[in-house]
Amino acid sequence: MGVDRVGYLNPKRLLSASKPPQLRNLLLGAIGASHLSFLTSQIVDTLILNMELSTIKDAFDRVTKKQKLSSAKTQEMLDQIRQEIESALDKMQSANNSDPEHNYKAVLNELKANLLKIAPLSQMEGTQKELNVALSKYGKLLEKYFNPDISKAYRNIDVDIHTLNQIIANHFYRQELFDIGDHFVSVVGEPESASTMKAPFLEMYQILEAIKNQNLEPALNWASMNSDKLAQSGSDIVLKLHSMQFVKILQNGTRDEALHYARTHLSPFASSHMAEIQKLMACLLWTGKLDRSPYHALLSGSNWDKLAEDLKREFCNLLGQSYNSPLSVTVAAGVQVLPPLLKFMNVMAGKKQEWQTMNQLPVPVELDREFQFHSIFVCPVSKEQATEDNPPMLMSCGHVLCKQSILKMSKNHTKMFKCPYCPFDIDAVQCRQLYF
Repeated sequence: MGVDRVGYLNPKRLLSASKPPQLRNLLLGAIGASHLSFLTSQIVDTLILNMELSTIKDAFDRVTKKQKLSSAKTQEMLDQIRQEIESALDKMQSANNSDPEHNYKAVLNELKANLLKIAPLSQMEGTQKELNVALSKYGKLLEKYFNPDISKAYRNIDVDIHTLNQIIANHFYRQELFDIGDHFVSVVGEPESASTMKAPFLEMYQILEAIKNQNLEPALNWASMNSDKLAQSGSDIVLKLHSMQFVKILQNGTRDEALHYARTHLSPFASSHMAEIQKLMACLLWTGKLDRSPYHALLSGSNWDKLAEDLKREFCNLLGQSYNSPLSVTVAAGVQVLPPLLKFMNVMAGKKQEWQTMNQLPVPVELDREFQFHSIFVCPVSKEQATEDNPPMLMSCGHVLCKQSILKMSKNHTKMFKCPYCPFDIDAVQCRQLYF
């Protein structure tokens, strides 16, 4: 996102006048001042940068374009005026000295006529007016997007403070901000949960630091201890680690050492990954000079970065956690839906209580695919989105409706009804709930 991973936010910096005051107020109210001090700059900067910046950039581009046109036109007029004045001076210097006053007046009258003909003010007025209009619109756009009262989209909800504390602490630990995480759990009074959350990520970053130094021993030891779990999840990280170690031996060791390592550690993968193993075996012909071989790409430094990323993903998977921080994902998704929510609240002005009691948004809010983790079902009869109280139900014909639609069509299970999409008669009792 263009920001450093490290560098937690100073509360004074967050609350400085450079940030929109409504944003500060909402964060203070929604999260609490004690938590605010520990939000990373990545999260807050994401909140600022995603507020319709594409629209603002387009408006800024229009302003700069108009400014360049206006500047070019002004320079053109100044050049013409300068040329007329210089021409008049030349004429005055070369005029007949017998009647200099008459000659000077004639030259000045000619200069005045030429300047009136050029009409510089009239010519510059058009481009300057366009620039002023663009600047005015740009200022209003900045006011609209950077000073909105985003507290309108805030809802009073019951928050499990213990769970919230764990989410925030987990975010710091998985971002390698261990000191900040320790201080956070100490401030909120939950130090007993620190060691449980911290230990796995401490081990992970020790392994990643070793990989950064091209030392695979810690990673191989971890993979060996978790080989069964990795195999059950279908992971190929063990093969990738042994392949990288094999290439390292080829480059720095002897052919016999590489061959022995391959027989010990790579042969178990021959049946399932024959193509990769054949490629590695061909590298034996280039022991000690792999950088001059057709397989020199295996020595690329980017392979180590990719390996570290893959290991981090598998490590989090074994912990039962996502690769990305849940807190970062939640905030990023919330930022994306904030503009349409604000527009909706402007329409709903004066109906604050109604917004507080809504179970479902009355307007569609689109999220990018990266934020879509569960399937969404909309009943084709009621046109309503399925919920926990109104889940999707599979009918005997194979079509799906929401529970409330089935109850309505079957008169609360008292009669059979026809499927809206096929001629089957449906018994509501035989319908089964679907789980996505």
